[in-house]
Amino acid sequence: MARGIIKNSWTRFVKIAIIWLICAVTFYCFFQMALRNSSSHLSDNSHQSTNSAGSSIANAEQRSILYAKMAKDLDENGAVFLKQGETSQSLSLSDLFTLKNETVEPVLRAANPPVRANVLHLNTQYSVPISEAVKNIFGPYFDKAIWFQNSSMYHFSLFHASHHIHPVPATETEIEAEAGAVKAVAEAICPLDIVLDRVVLTSTGVLLGCWQVVSGPDPVTIRAKLKAALPRAPQKQLYNEAILHTSFARILGPPKKLHEEEKKMSELQIFHDLVNRLNKHIVRLKATVSELWYVEEYEVLALALNGKMKIRKFKFGCSKS
Repeated sequence: MARGIIKNSWTRFVKIAIIWLICAVTFYCFFQMALRNSSSHLSDNSHQSTNSAGSSIANAEQRSILYAKMAKDLDENGAVFLKQGETSQSLSLSDLFTLKNETVEPVLRAANPPVRANVLHLNTQYSVPISEAVKNIFGPYFDKAIWFQNSSMYHFSLFHASHHIHPVPATETEIEAEAGAVKAVAEAICPLDIVLDRVVLTSTGVLLGCWQVVSGPDPVTIRAKLKAALPRAPQKQLYNEAILHTSFARILGPPKKLHEEEKKMSELQIFHDLVNRLNKHIVRLKATVSELWYVEEYEVLALALNGKMKIRKFKFGCSKS
C-alpha cells in the first residue's frame, strides 16, 4: 500500500513538473519575442532619427553650396543691373522701378490672376536691425538709386499656389480652401531657429540674406508639406527647395559719393567692399521664425514693392517645448 501512495505522489509530481516546464518554456518564448520587437522598434526609431539628422545635414550642405555659387554671380556675370538687365523672376529693372528726378518709384502692375505666395515672415524684432544696418552702409553710396525692402515685410518665399510665369486661376471658394490647407500645415510646424550665414549681392542688383537652419523643420520639409497641401500649384516653382533667403535691397545704379581711395577702385570692388562691411556687421545674427503667411498679391511682386495684397497670417501651432 505504501508503494501505491508513493507511486501516486510521484505521478502527481511529474505532472506538476511538466506543467510548470511548459509554462516556463511558453513564458520564455513570449519574453524573447517581446525583446526582439522592442529591439526592432528602437532600431527603427534610431534609423529614422539618423535619417532625419542626415537629411538636415545634406540640406544644410546644399544651401552652403548654393550660397557660395550665388556669391560668385556678380564676378561671373558682372553688374547686369547697371544696364537695366534682368532681375527677379525673369523681370527687368524697368519692369519694377522707375527713376524720376533721382527718386526711385516702384512700377505696380496688376497681377491677373493674383499671385498666391506662401512665405515665412521675419519678425520686426530681427528685421529692423538688419534694415538699419543695410541703410547705414549702402544708403550713402547710392542715394536714391536703391530700393530698400520694407522691414515689416521681410520674408522667405517658400511655395507658390500660383505665380506670374505659370498662373493658376482660382475661385474664392478654392482660395479659401487653399488658405485652410496652409493653415493646417502651419499648425503642424514648430518654430525655426535660424542664423544669417552670409549676405550676397547678385548680378541683378538684389542684396540677399542667406540663412541656415539651427533647429526646427527644414525648408525642404515645409515645402514638401505645402506641395502636398496644394496639389493644383505649378509643378515648376521659382526657387530651389533648400534655399532660405530674403531680400534686403535692390541696387539700381552705380555707387556715388566716393572717398578719394574708393575713386581708384572698380565698381565691382566697391560692391564687394560694401557687402563685406555688411557681413561683418550682421553675419551670424540669429532669429526665430514662427509665422507662415498665405499672400494674395494683386500687383506683381507686391510683397517686395509695397503693392496691393491680402495677407492671411498663421502662427505655428507646434510648441518647441
